[in-house]
Amino acid sequence: MTSPHEGDDEGSAAEPETPACARCGVRADGPPPTWALSVENGVRLHYCERCSRENLRAIEGRLDSRWW
Repeated sequence: MTSPHEGDDEGSAAEPETPACARCGVRADGPPPTWALSVENGVRLHYCERCSRENLRAIEGRLDSRWW
């Protein structure tokens, strides 16, 4: 027996989740924010503008020298 929704494409596209800052947990309000994006161990992490600014030196310190 098959599910009544099997093969039904309607509603299969997930709504994009509102990003939350990986450091302080604040959620974005409105359109996609101009936050920093980091990929750590294959996981995409977003950082709000405030946390990005407060931790800029630490962020730059992890970049390869060719990026700065």
